Amino acid sequence: MHLFSKIYGEGEPLIILHGLFGSLNNWNNLGKKLGEEYKVYLVDQRNHGRSPHDPVHTYKAMAADLAEFFKEYAIPPAFLIGHSMGGKTAMEFTLAYPNAVQKLVVVDMSPRATIARHDAILEALTAVRLERYTSREEIDEALKAKIRDQKVRQFLLTNLTREEDGRYGWKMNLDSLEKNYGEINRGIENGRKFSGPVLFLTGGISPYVNDDDTPAIRALYPKAEFKSISGVGHWVHAEAPEEFLRIVREFISS
Repeated sequence: MHLFSKIYGEGEPLIILHGLFGSLNNWNNLGKKLGEEYKVYLVDQRNHGRSPHDPVHTYKAMAADLAEFFKEYAIPPAFLIGHSMGGKTAMEFTLAYPNAVQKLVVVDMSPRATIARHDAILEALTAVRLERYTSREEIDEALKAKIRDQKVRQFLLTNLTREEDGRYGWKMNLDSLEKNYGEINRGIENGRKFSGPVLFLTGGISPYVNDDDTPAIRALYPKAEFKSISGVGHWVHAEAPEEFLRIVREFISS
């Protein structure tokens, strides 16, 4: 599968993977800043952004996509950053292709199975009939009944695109994401370990990673380090970009 990507800068390779319902565009600003020191590859994962749609959406498949991406661009061992779903893809890839990764940064995700947190979002998105609307504002209003948080709605609306006939559509493959939601919440358990440096960077008020996850993390990543940014939630990189950059740069360069 040919994954769509954007490349910034020159230097050692650094790959960034977005989370569920996201795209590489969510990382443009940080990608440009990290591109001052590294060759940054922002990647749309399958069924997201401008990458191909597919009925299969498993971490094994997404890790294989990334392995093809490495071959396509002849990328040497790289630094790898993954947020949320992208964090699980990054973990699966690092365990399956350990020689391809120098250091791994997992942003607000653990390898364990994740509690389903997006049922209301999936229900709201699948209920909206985009062909009925002529503006983003109308679609935003339609989503408001089930998604009260305006920031979440604005994030989801970045997935809107105009079809050739002028009507709105979703860039993401909503049908596949809904059918594979159980797979997206599945834990990473492939019986391997990664002995390289790994940083688990979490939001201080996010519920996605807690102290109970440490044994499972250590079992897969014996050299795991942990850092948390206080006062921020699941979108660590968006809520505290400067602190995020400082921590990531320090970890990668050490």
